[in-house]
Amino acid sequence: MKVLLVEDDRALAEALEEALGDAGVLLETATTGGEADFLVRTEAYDAVILDLGLPDGDGSRWLAQWREDAIDTPVLVLTARTRWADKAAGFSAGADDYVTKPFETAEVLFRLRALVRRSHGHAHPVLRLGELAFDTHSGSVTLAGRPVSLTAQESRLLAYLAHAAPRVVSRSELAEHVYDRDHEPDSNVIDVQISRLRRKLGAARIQTHRGQGYRLAGGDEAS
Repeated sequence: MKVLLVEDDRALAEALEEALGDAGVLLETATTGGEADFLVRTEAYDAVILDLGLPDGDGSRWLAQWREDAIDTPVLVLTARTRWADKAAGFSAGADDYVTKPFETAEVLFRLRALVRRSHGHAHPVLRLGELAFDTHSGSVTLAGRPVSLTAQESRLLAYLAHAAPRVVSRSELAEHVYDRDHEPDSNVIDVQISRLRRKLGAARIQTHRGQGYRLAGGDEAS
């Protein structure tokens, strides 16, 4: 998943970048509410991690404005404030979940994954399409019970297609959600990586809808 971290503590941001990056999360950072406001309006993110104590205003104020403007990206509030009144303000502004500092990075990761799953309408941590299973907690993939080895980029592509299934996903949407904004690929790169996934999962598993994009299929559709 592609996540925006809004945090002015550089040491904390770097620690999260390393920990979440190792787990396959594509993390981009903003240090102020103004910078975050620009990014959420111009880039596509699967979730936002938002600190409340920002240099240019309370994070809940920026969040309330996003919700007012119908920006519905899931938001995980991350803050040192522990009073219930502060938590209530965050939820009232539109937060989806809340973690207080100090925290375990594993908890942040689990909560992020749960937020993204729910935003796509999935409750169970294992996404299944016929014989294909994608474990959103571990990132492991099995096909008919057998493990499938994927590169980090292949895993990110499959994860997004699995969360979106059965919807057709355009190349531009894949580029926005799976790649860094400074390294978004052209359509040929995506086509090559989709072809590699097909070789590992079966040619019919990822359907091409001409002029629209790709759709992950399961069951009889992929047989």
